[in-house]
Amino acid sequence: MKYIKTLLLLSFLSYFDSSAQLFDVFQKKEERPTRLLTDRGIQIETTAAINDMYNFNFHASEVEFKWLLVKYPYHPIGHFLVGLNYWWRIVPDTKIEKYDNTILSYMDKSIDLGSDLLDEDKTNKEAAFFIAAAYAFKGRLYSERENWIKAAYAGKQALRYLELSRGDEEINSELLFGDGLYNFYSIWIRENYKSLRPLLTFFRKGDKNLGIAQLKNVSLNAFYTRMEARYFLVQIYALENKNMEARQLSNQMHAIYPNNSFFHRYAARSSFVLGRMSEAEVFAKELLDNIDAGIYGYGANEGRYGAYILGYIYQNHKRDKAAAKMYYQRCIDYSKSNDSEDSGYYLGSQLALGDFAMEEDDFLTAAQKYKLIIDSKQKSTASYIAAKERIGTLKKKIKDARKKRRS
Repeated sequence: MKYIKTLLLLSFLSYFDSSAQLFDVFQKKEERPTRLLTDRGIQIETTAAINDMYNFNFHASEVEFKWLLVKYPYHPIGHFLVGLNYWWRIVPDTKIEKYDNTILSYMDKSIDLGSDLLDEDKTNKEAAFFIAAAYAFKGRLYSERENWIKAAYAGKQALRYLELSRGDEEINSELLFGDGLYNFYSIWIRENYKSLRPLLTFFRKGDKNLGIAQLKNVSLNAFYTRMEARYFLVQIYALENKNMEARQLSNQMHAIYPNNSFFHRYAARSSFVLGRMSEAEVFAKELLDNIDAGIYGYGANEGRYGAYILGYIYQNHKRDKAAAKMYYQRCIDYSKSNDSEDSGYYLGSQLALGDFAMEEDDFLTAAQKYKLIIDSKQKSTASYIAAKERIGTLKKKIKDARKKRRS
């Protein structure tokens, strides 16, 4: 019976694969609908899959998206959405590289299919949009891997096809997504990465405020790029110290997608930065509980956020030194496990443990902690400045302790 079931399954899969090819072969090109982006039927069909994806139910989402490959094998929409599904699997920790080839493969297929449609009809704005979007995601992945040459090339191609896709009123809200990202990050990168400025010479200058306004428009009016706009807005609000906006949006998104660790993490961060400690404590404990429960998407990134927040609360609000030490050490351990030793929470945890050591006259431990911070690459952080000051205080305490022993 087991073998019969296996044969039936293989037969079904074989039919499933061949039916996609047959659908493509027997459907005449003139009968193929090429405007799928604004098709309400497809939007209704994919709504559940999109919600599953953003709530980290990736398998269910992928199955639904793959039906688009069967129904529209000549169109890039299915490949693009499956590629997006795999991209979100690395969002919680973009250091994960095991899905890189899969993401790039689906985006390349989207580009190939979009190019075929564009070859058939040079006025196909939707095809140009998908090519631009696929190049943009390739650029995002290459930038995460610090492959700046490939990232710049992909970005240039994305902008080229974005220009070709203009002029279609029906997809304007989707197009604004690319404009918004470009307008904000072309300035932000210039301000924060001096080494990359030569690469930006070949790109037009953006406008940060306009970029934020465009992304807000997309987050309210687009369909496929709505949640992507919110993903970026949460980060942009944090970068620009718009913490009330970050809290409002991240809390809203966490309520909609409770299993999405990215929005959960930012809900904890924004409430903490705003001094809403009771709220921050709840979110932080949830982050650590979800890690302990092995829930997908919850790992070292979420751990260092949650552990640092709880360490700070137990140190400064609950006055529980033992608990604070434990959480700060957990933050350090999480940071080390995913190579985040230059992060603010890691350095802040080392500083706090150094302060505890100095209070307890454990001068050697205190000196080690402060030196570790001073030796880090982050020379302009509050932790670095504080550690430099603490070294002076520590030297004085050591000197006083020696005088005391001599007397």
